[in-house]
Amino acid sequence: MARKELYYTVSGTKGRDEGKMYHIQEMSASQAEWWAIQVGMAMSRNGVEVPDDLSSMGMAAMAMHGLALVAKIPAVEAKPLLDELMACVQAVPNPNDKKIQRPLVESDTEEVATRLKLRMEVFKLHVDFLLPASA
Repeated sequence: MARKELYYTVSGTKGRDEGKMYHIQEMSASQAEWWAIQVGMAMSRNGVEVPDDLSSMGMAAMAMHGLALVAKIPAVEAKPLLDELMACVQAVPNPNDKKIQRPLVESDTEEVATRLKLRMEVFKLHVDFLLPASA
């Protein structure tokens, strides 16, 4: 079975990224595991308290709280983790031809809100395995 993937199109923002499309693909299992271990270790080192019922909060809450918890990690530790999330995102320069995808370059995202939304979508794609456990 192939890794999960989705296409995200910026809409309703009237910003500079309006209409741009991105392809998001799940990390490999080993990469996602290592990413989660690094996040957990960084949170532990920095005294970040994780809510006991985090896995029962639903997907949107899980993504929101998960990224909020990462935000409590010092920037020097959080940046490589956040960069790794963005490595799951590729630009789709022509939304009419989704087969053409390429790694992001700086000008692919011109709005901070787009970057935050893309990170959220990557995170949600990776934590959706918690949905059955929380049902």
